[in-house]
Amino acid sequence: MNHFHEKPHTFVGEVSIRVTDLDRSITFYTQIIGLKVLSQSEEQAVLTANGQTALVTLEQPEGVTPKAGRTSGLYHFAILLPERKDLAQFLRHLLQTGYRFGAADHYVSEAIYLDDPDGNGIEVYRDRPASEWTWNDGLVDMATVQLDGDSILAESEEAFTGLPAGTIMGHIHLHVSNIPDAERFYTEGLGFEIVSHYPQAIFTSTGRYHHHIALNTWQGVGAPLPAKNSAGLNWYTIVFPNEEAREEAVARLQNTGANVDQYVTEDPAGNRIRLLV
Repeated sequence: MNHFHEKPHTFVGEVSIRVTDLDRSITFYTQIIGLKVLSQSEEQAVLTANGQTALVTLEQPEGVTPKAGRTSGLYHFAILLPERKDLAQFLRHLLQTGYRFGAADHYVSEAIYLDDPDGNGIEVYRDRPASEWTWNDGLVDMATVQLDGDSILAESEEAFTGLPAGTIMGHIHLHVSNIPDAERFYTEGLGFEIVSHYPQAIFTSTGRYHHHIALNTWQGVGAPLPAKNSAGLNWYTIVFPNEEAREEAVARLQNTGANVDQYVTEDPAGNRIRLLV
């Protein structure tokens, strides 16, 4: 059982993204990704795996513009499947639909990567048991090596019928404008710990997860904010174990110079965050 996304840990809960064509995106997220529509209006759709919990919210703002390159914002959000057999069913489904994807083995996890119609990055993955992860001096051993797709496909012959009810938001990976500012905000402010370093990137978590939030400057140091109504990240949620933990984080964030208004804040690169309990 995954315990990294429940109390007493702090983790990512839901991601909201802006899209240029809501109907097209709903089709993609339901038919390709396998989420279900929880609620829908003219401008937004709330998507779920278990029929109750919002995982992804799609929004088509007025005057929306296409996603621009070389800005801060979303690199990918990552949907975590309960078991390897679930990844097998999803992988076979992708192969059958012919939708383009990439794949990688990260030692701690096995991952499939794809983009939505607006170029928003998505990872669908399963974790190896935490007992199989390797830690050295407080850092978890991760890499990007070839995924053994045949071995995954051998886990299950069952047809894909959508994401299983136990699917959750595993992590989010963001483009930021510089690492030192982002590091201070996420560690000193929000209370995450650095658990891995990549070139121009840091991975942070609570409770010794391999990462709840990753931050990179792969779009360039000093990458500007995207336009307010361009396709891309709208906001994401961080879930605290209790009210006290949230209040402590707010105080720490304000000490780093961050503005927090009604439990909404932005990291130094302009990524908007809702602080939940």
